[in-house]
Amino acid sequence: MDLLPYEEALQIITDHPFIPEQTTVSLQQAYHHLLDEPLAADRDFPPFDRVTMDGIAISYASFQKGQRSFPIESTIAAGTPRYTLQHQENCVEIMTGAMMPENADTVIRYEDLSIESGVATISVDEIQARQNIHFQGIDRKKGDVIVPKGQRIGSPEINIAATLGKSRLNVLVPPRALLVSTGDELVEIDQQPEAHQIRKSNVFGIQAILASWGVSSTLLHLPDDEHTILEKLKPALNDHQMLVLTGGVSKGKFDYLPGVLDQIGVKKLFHRVQQRPGKPFWFGVTPEGATVFALPGNPVSSFMCTQVYIRHWLCTSLGIPQRTQFAKLANPVNFKPDLTYFLECHTWFDAAGTLWADPVFGNGSGDFANLVDGDGFIVIPTGKNQFEKGEVFPFISYRDAL
Repeated sequence: MDLLPYEEALQIITDHPFIPEQTTVSLQQAYHHLLDEPLAADRDFPPFDRVTMDGIAISYASFQKGQRSFPIESTIAAGTPRYTLQHQENCVEIMTGAMMPENADTVIRYEDLSIESGVATISVDEIQARQNIHFQGIDRKKGDVIVPKGQRIGSPEINIAATLGKSRLNVLVPPRALLVSTGDELVEIDQQPEAHQIRKSNVFGIQAILASWGVSSTLLHLPDDEHTILEKLKPALNDHQMLVLTGGVSKGKFDYLPGVLDQIGVKKLFHRVQQRPGKPFWFGVTPEGATVFALPGNPVSSFMCTQVYIRHWLCTSLGIPQRTQFAKLANPVNFKPDLTYFLECHTWFDAAGTLWADPVFGNGSGDFANLVDGDGFIVIPTGKNQFEKGEVFPFISYRDAL
């Protein structure tokens, strides 16, 4: 069977996004969701001429005329209604965050003056007119969109929403996900495996990745039994928008998944990709809108396919911009198979800001312990077998969220 090139597999996934639903959540629940409405300024930012230093407010014209000592007419704290300076030769003692008084236009900080017997004397020779004032509307004007629709909500966006009086936000709902492990060799993580067994691990790693992207998931384990797989998977498709299966998709005698998926109406869009690791990767959809990712059972393969393909599908579906990152190869690599090679690498930035990727060679797609030594995958293309130090390739980090 011909292998599908990596770029074509990525395009097929791009062409089959899910349609996210919208919901409304409280501001406290909105962190890390995708915003489904623009956040526009309900008034100017800042909403008034705001004092940015503790000190005194004066009329600059008085300073220009040579006046250096100013009787304190009043003391103003932040949160006080706007005050009007009554006499131009006077000043107002004023605190950071307060409204700039009428008839005053310049603020001198405490460090540049002295106060004695109710008179403030400026001790510096030069000041700038209109200094130490954050002027109304200089950041944003009323009606300006501050946070666009589609932005992932982090702490800066929470700050903005609160400032705008948004106690609830419209957000996109990530897909309901089911993670399915398969194989009679797998036991629960709190069990002591026999010599022929291993503990389940792939699904927990994938679950953690999805959680970092805002996707919650449930777990299901299926034995290597065709009837049981058929019986359990069919209802699961009706309850979830996204199924991620690990193992059982290769050509082994007990790899039942491709046949079962066909029986329950999942349309295969591709199976087997021209890549290492993860060659047996299977992808399909149902008429009802569920999306199925059947990943190879080897842990590095399933991990890589999640980071590359499932991440891409989620970003495409949720409208998250994807920016390709590039890195320079820190050491030469020889790779003879005509496959796209997702090579684990440890990365760092040099003093010039260049990202370097140093290959971390393990013992194949079963060596998941090797993943902890790296930061991501550098994408080595097909077409040649020798790749030199300093060559630039795409880099996919697995230490960052979407």
